[in-house]
Amino acid sequence: MQDSLYVALSAQIALERRLTTIADNVANASTVGFRATGVRFEDVVSGTGPKSVSFASSGKTYLNGAHGALKQTGNPLDFSIQGDAWFGIQTPAGTVMTRDGRFTMNENGELLSIEGFPVVDAGGAPLQLDPRGGAPIAGADGSLHQGSKMAGAIGLFDFDPGENFVRYGNSGIVPASAPQPVTDRADVGVVQGFVEESNVNPILEMTRLIQVQRAFENVAALMRENGASSDEAIKTLGSR
Repeated sequence: MQDSLYVALSAQIALERRLTTIADNVANASTVGFRATGVRFEDVVSGTGPKSVSFASSGKTYLNGAHGALKQTGNPLDFSIQGDAWFGIQTPAGTVMTRDGRFTMNENGELLSIEGFPVVDAGGAPLQLDPRGGAPIAGADGSLHQGSKMAGAIGLFDFDPGENFVRYGNSGIVPASAPQPVTDRADVGVVQGFVEESNVNPILEMTRLIQVQRAFENVAALMRENGASSDEAIKTLGSR
């Protein structure tokens, strides 16, 4: 009887984690460059043979790799990535990966993210443009030109978010290992004047939210029934 209580408790812990990730996805359905979080669950078996008990694991998070839709803004400092790559920004947590290409240029010519962090080139150095050269013109490879001169190139990086990844800011991901610059790949490029919208499907996530809430309530009801059965058994045994 105690085993069933522990199994139900493990299910509640797993459902609570899934509920948290779904709520975070829904909250970021309009966040530029946001990639939804998914959770993988596995059975954890205790014991062997007929006495084995299967518990639900707390789950491992992973990043949904689906691309968001591109939205045209017309802003020459807005960029989106076509293909599987990421922008790099320099933060207190190190170089953070993001798909949010809403950049600005300050009075010193530094290209900054929407949160004010320097955007880096393929070598990991902050991009420095000519503050008097006007808005840059971007090539498909991320190269930036001001007038007839090449002013730099936006770094594009490849990395594996892995399981239980760490987020940073609005849509950034802290890489667990050093990201690798992307070079000479025809399937990866930069589009100027566009941003990538969140890949969250709000209707699908709301449906999942309802399903998880119902499952949580069912498990809670099972635990209440289990507790009532235990109380009844104790009363019966005590009366003897």
